[in-house]
Amino acid sequence: MVLAGAEQLQQHAEHVNSLNVFPVPDGDTGTNMNLTMSAGVTELKRNHSDSIGHSAGVLSKGLLMGARGNSGVITSQLFRGFGRYAAPYDELNAMQFAAALQTGVDAAYKAVVKPVEGTILTVAKEAAKHAVFCARRTNDVTELMEQVLLKAQETLSQTPEMLPVLKQVGVVDSGGQGLVYIYEGFLRYLKGIQGNAEFAGAAIARQAPAAAKPEAASAVLNSAAHAFAERPELAQSKIETEDIEYLYDMEFFINRQLGGQAASFDEDEFRKALSINGDSIIIIADDELIKVHVHSKAPGDVLNLALRYGEITQIHILNMREQHRDLLTTGLDIAPMPELFAGLPADPVEHSREQAPATPPADELAPYGFIAVASGQGIADIFKSLGVDVVLSGGQTMNPSTEDFVKAIRSISAQHVYILPNNSNIVLAAEQARELLEDERSVTVIPSKSIPQGISAAFAFSEEETSDTNTGSMMDAIARVKSGQVTHAVRDTAIDDINIKAGQYIGIENSKIVTAADSILAACQELLSKMLINGDEIVTVLAGEQTDSSLTAELADWIGENYPDAEVEVHQGGQPVYYYLFSVEP
Repeated sequence: MVLAGAEQLQQHAEHVNSLNVFPVPDGDTGTNMNLTMSAGVTELKRNHSDSIGHSAGVLSKGLLMGARGNSGVITSQLFRGFGRYAAPYDELNAMQFAAALQTGVDAAYKAVVKPVEGTILTVAKEAAKHAVFCARRTNDVTELMEQVLLKAQETLSQTPEMLPVLKQVGVVDSGGQGLVYIYEGFLRYLKGIQGNAEFAGAAIARQAPAAAKPEAASAVLNSAAHAFAERPELAQSKIETEDIEYLYDMEFFINRQLGGQAASFDEDEFRKALSINGDSIIIIADDELIKVHVHSKAPGDVLNLALRYGEITQIHILNMREQHRDLLTTGLDIAPMPELFAGLPADPVEHSREQAPATPPADELAPYGFIAVASGQGIADIFKSLGVDVVLSGGQTMNPSTEDFVKAIRSISAQHVYILPNNSNIVLAAEQARELLEDERSVTVIPSKSIPQGISAAFAFSEEETSDTNTGSMMDAIARVKSGQVTHAVRDTAIDDINIKAGQYIGIENSKIVTAADSILAACQELLSKMLINGDEIVTVLAGEQTDSSLTAELADWIGENYPDAEVEVHQGGQPVYYYLFSVEP
């Protein structure tokens, strides 16, 4: 079912993209949902099972870490809740399947601070509610799924009545449409359309390259490692090899069912025993397996302790002094990480913590670290000049995943890490990463929704202030700045009494289209005229990759002539999609 649902979504991802409300060339809901589902499918293929509880947990783990954009995060939460309900079961009947859908809806609504009706949330909610109702009258899962799909389609068709902006543009909700495609795939498989075995096999064969399809995705996945490797002056070069006290990095499983007369497991007692000669202790236990991570002076003692509780499997021991010497020799500043989440089919939230690399002692950590999301080398350079440690390549159409944020956070040796998403569609993924690491790192997501907001927040930061003071200062900064964007329209539409023709240039102020013109310069002038109220503001111009220097110079001259009291800065941002980005501050 999952493979078929992912296949159906993949085939219609571009249609989902085309439903994004604004007529700008940045529709990426279908791309985000497709990449999210592809990550779940990849994980499921690695560790599938005949148990629906196990498989649902594995899928949940893959979706959670691969989630991109708001639609992808919500999708991951829908199946995360489903997985939590299904965890104890090898099979689900119709009533249990409906209850799992409802649990997924509950998880998704909880994950969104201000749920908006008329979106994927509403489609999922009404479909699950109808499933619970229908499950009282049938125990046939195929019949139930047919009713779920019908209700999802019906609710999707009503989304324009719930969200005025959808009705104004004449489209249904894009995320809701993506979920309907997934449900269509579920039903196609249950009904045996194209033949069960053939259809599943085709889905497997075609799904494999999907995750790697957009070239931007691989760049995003590697960006944190590249950014960190470019700064060899960071953590590893500041640590003396001999100062690594607990030098053996150990990971292993204890199989409690293969231990013969194994002792009953007391996690607190085991943790205390490991702490005598160890630190960085992480223990995750269920009825069958115990996953152990510890840095120890005495690996033999650790293994002897573990043998009391069962048979030890999948043992990995690294000498971190040797690893550190190798890193210093090669000049790299980032250690290879073990594959995430190997083996244990438990709560994906707990899994995300178990492979964390060692955190240096507090006195060796910088007080603050920064992650920012940016698209365009010029913009990335601006953030780096403001002290940002890791710049993740991303923005519209290139949303970093939850896993990208997790890796970036772990790559920074700092007591407190700030994240600047710089896009409203990236905030949820950043928040999800923060929640995953809340027991491991102190992380604050500053909800910047544009590049100008992010730059303003970074300017407001002070190394000398407390984290609470800095958070307040940055929140105030993003509230003060006005953000402007100029791009072109990809279809005819009318929004707020503005008639827009495909190919025209449109000006957007704080996510609202305020003007449409036949030339880039005219769109810029009309947009800035609406943004500059007093005429003495600070104006920052970021030129995109598609603009030429003569047009930018002409624009700068126009600002100087019409707003002589304004302070103007012009930078080559290099961003795609948007010809110009504007920041206006008092």
